[in-house]
Amino acid sequence: MAGTNQRVASYPKARRIAFRFDRPASAGRYFVENDMVYSHFVAGLSGGFPPGEESFIRSVRRFADQITDPVLKKRVAGFVGQEAMHGLEHRRLNDKLVEMGYHIDWLDSQRQRDRMIRLEQRIPALIHLAMTAAAEHYTAVLAQRVLSSDEIQSIPAEPEFWNLLNWHALEELEHKSVAFDLFRAVGGPERTRIGVMVAMFALTMPLTYTSLAVSLARDPEARRQPVRLVREAYRLFTGPVFRGILGELAQYMRPGFHPDDIDTSALLSHWQDELFGADGALVDHLK
Repeated sequence: MAGTNQRVASYPKARRIAFRFDRPASAGRYFVENDMVYSHFVAGLSGGFPPGEESFIRSVRRFADQITDPVLKKRVAGFVGQEAMHGLEHRRLNDKLVEMGYHIDWLDSQRQRDRMIRLEQRIPALIHLAMTAAAEHYTAVLAQRVLSSDEIQSIPAEPEFWNLLNWHALEELEHKSVAFDLFRAVGGPERTRIGVMVAMFALTMPLTYTSLAVSLARDPEARRQPVRLVREAYRLFTGPVFRGILGELAQYMRPGFHPDDIDTSALLSHWQDELFGADGALVDHLK
């Protein structure tokens, strides 16, 4: 299987890092290319990451006492460490985004977190883990697009926000198969894995459109410029982030699929050096 040796030879590394969100945003309020729709989309993603990461951590911890493979145990520990850091740094970014006028605080409110925990308690632990494995495929697909596309990397945006997104994308690729392998190790059947993804796949675009529309509707500047909104929305959903993405997400529903069937080892090696090599762009961000 592609990537097996890589998984055994290395473990996801939890990097203690701090981004500099205390500085004024040099790119202005619409921090992605002065594009209202794109900026709201990225802000919404960031807003939902902290509670999502915490749910992922809880899903694997529900099986902690069943992990007997020492390699998998170390990989799960690395996964938990990375996801915890993602949540911490996105919360710091989200505070900055709220300060800039993005109404995303409800996504990570105590009420929302409590609601998520109640839902988790009502579903079987194996379903919860399958949801995490499927969600990790989503983030891996997005991460690969972000890190491999010169078109995306060249989009003008707030530099420190880009630093965080590139770091997050790198680590998503580093641990993309951990929840999947844990699901298999504890006896998760293929029909459950695929069925959970079918349900999530069906909800993807409706939820994306709805949450983005709600965010934009709360922006007075956006409401005053409907023609600009339509133009920018078209550009986002036909651009490099979304172009052909459903086909890549659907690969997960193929019987026998494994995340490492998609070889991202060369991309990982490049960005590990780019961000954290001797002269890496984020070496001075490490604690």
